[in-house]
Amino acid sequence: MNSKKHDMINPEGNALFERVVSILDQARSNVVRTVNSQMVIAYWLIGREIVQEFQCGDERAEYGKKVLRELSAKLLQRYGKGFSVTNLRYFRLFYQTYSERSPEIRYMACDKSNILDGNREKHHKACDVLDDLSLANEKNKQIQGFSPILSWSHYRTLSKVENINERLFYEIEAEKEGWSVPHLERQMHTFLFARLLKSRDKAGVMELTSEGHHLKTPIDTIKDPYILDFLGLPDSDLLRESEIEKAIIKNLQSFLLELGKGFAFVGHQKRLQFGDDFFYIDLVFYNCILKCYLLIDLKIGELTHQDIGQMDGYVRMFDDKYLTEGDNPTIGLILCAKKNETIAKYSILNNNKQLFASKYKMYLPTEEELVAEIERERHIVKKEKGMGNS
Repeated sequence: MNSKKHDMINPEGNALFERVVSILDQARSNVVRTVNSQMVIAYWLIGREIVQEFQCGDERAEYGKKVLRELSAKLLQRYGKGFSVTNLRYFRLFYQTYSERSPEIRYMACDKSNILDGNREKHHKACDVLDDLSLANEKNKQIQGFSPILSWSHYRTLSKVENINERLFYEIEAEKEGWSVPHLERQMHTFLFARLLKSRDKAGVMELTSEGHHLKTPIDTIKDPYILDFLGLPDSDLLRESEIEKAIIKNLQSFLLELGKGFAFVGHQKRLQFGDDFFYIDLVFYNCILKCYLLIDLKIGELTHQDIGQMDGYVRMFDDKYLTEGDNPTIGLILCAKKNETIAKYSILNNNKQLFASKYKMYLPTEEELVAEIERERHIVKKEKGMGNS
C-alpha cells in the first residue's frame, strides 16, 4: 500500500506525524536560538578580554592594531571565518556599549511566548533632540542580561546607536515585535525613536525606553514625517496623488511597516455617498490595537483649510455609516508634501484628537534635515503647551 492510500485510510496517523514534525521543528528552532544566545554571551566576553588587554598594555594605537591582528590570525587558523580584525573590533564595541550588563540571557515573560513560538566601527549618531533627556543611566540599569530573541547581528547593529535611551527603545521594540536586522536598521536610519518624541515629555520618553511603543491614544499612531523612500518615486511637484496611491498599493507591506503597529489594509478609493454626492477616500486602514479605522488623504501640495475640512467631513460620514459595536472613533490623517503650521494651528487640527496632518518625504532625509525637522516640530509643541498653561 502506498503512503498516499495509507494516509487516506489512517488520517489519525497523519495527524500524529504532523504533531511530531511540529515538536521536532520547534526543538531545532530552540537549538538554533540557544546557540545564537550563547554566541552573544561569548562575543561580549571576548570584547571584555580585548578591552582589558588594551587597558593593561601599551596605550598607543599601533599596539592595539597589532594585538587585534595577531589575535585574529590565531583565531582564524583555529576556528575559521568569523574572527576578522573588523569582527574583533565589533566585539570590543559590543562590550563597551553594554559593559554594565551581566553576561547572561534573561528570562522571557509569558506574554512574549508568542515570539518564541514563531508566530509572530561607525556609530549611529544621536539626534540633538535627545541631548536634554538625562535618563540614560537610570533606565539602562533596569535591563539585565541579553534577550533570547535577538541575535548577535541585532546587538552588533544596536551597538552603533550612541544615545542609551534610543538604543534601549530599539532593543525593546526589536524584541517585542520580532524585527529582522534589516527592519531594525531601517527604523534606526529613519530615526523612528526621534519621530515618536515630538509630543512626549520626559515621562513619555521614560515609557518609550522602558516599555517600547504602546498604542493608547490616536496620537500614538502618528509619525511626522513619514518616510516613503521605498516607493521609488521622485520628490517632485509634478507627481500626482494617484501615482503615490498606486505606488503605496504596490508596496503595501512596506507602507504598513512605516504606518506602525496594528494596522491592516481595508481598501482604497473608498466611496462615501452624501445625498446625491459621492466622495472617495484615498486609503482606509484598521488598527487592531486601538480598534479604530484610519482614513488617509494624500496631498501633493501644501496643507489647506479645505483639506482639513474635507477630512473632517470624511471622518464624520465614515463614523456614521461604517462603525460597528466595539469600534472606536475613526482617525483622519492628511499626508501632505508641505504642512503649513499656521493653518494647522488655527484650525480644528489644533484641538481635535482624531484629526492629524503629517508631512511625507519621498527620500531618506539626511540626519541634519531630520533632526532640524523634529527640533522645529517639538519647539512648536512645547510653545503651544506653554501657552495653554499660562
